[in-house]
Amino acid sequence: MSLTRIFLGLGSNIERERHLCAGLDALAGFLTDMTCSPVFESHPVGIKSGPFFNLVVSALTDLPLTELDRRLKFIEADNGRYAPDRKGLPLDIDVLLYGEQVGNFDGLILPRAEILKNAFVLWPLSLIAPQRLHPDAGVSFAQLWADANIDQKLWPVAFEWRGEQLTPATLLATM
Repeated sequence: MSLTRIFLGLGSNIERERHLCAGLDALAGFLTDMTCSPVFESHPVGIKSGPFFNLVVSALTDLPLTELDRRLKFIEADNGRYAPDRKGLPLDIDVLLYGEQVGNFDGLILPRAEILKNAFVLWPLSLIAPQRLHPDAGVSFAQLWADANIDQKLWPVAFEWRGEQLTPATLLATM
């Protein structure tokens, strides 16, 4: 079975470390060659809530897109995303890129529009895959970030998962 390179965006604004680590642990159970971007904190966009932690994950999967999306929804549900009494967003996992797919796939539009709209998606994506080309725009993520004029504030934060610091000290020192 062939493997597809995917990029996922993860975010949380409730018990952020716990939910992001739980999401990463669940993903590591069925994805291979998983790499995590640095973690960033940002003010919420589009909702009234506390600040978010966000990161991007690159991995390989043998799952079809619809099955991958279904599993992501289960991980979100396991972390309280769809609980009727939840306050905020415990865990959000979005498929940003699935190989070079472009289009509408049963309501999932790829590449995800948030890549070009939200700094908390584009900056970590530019760090984890700087030379990769946006499949629709045909421009590298590093160049898209360098040219971005997105009016959002975000900053790198120290974050550890499975004993590894995801945000390098050099990036933390720039803030």
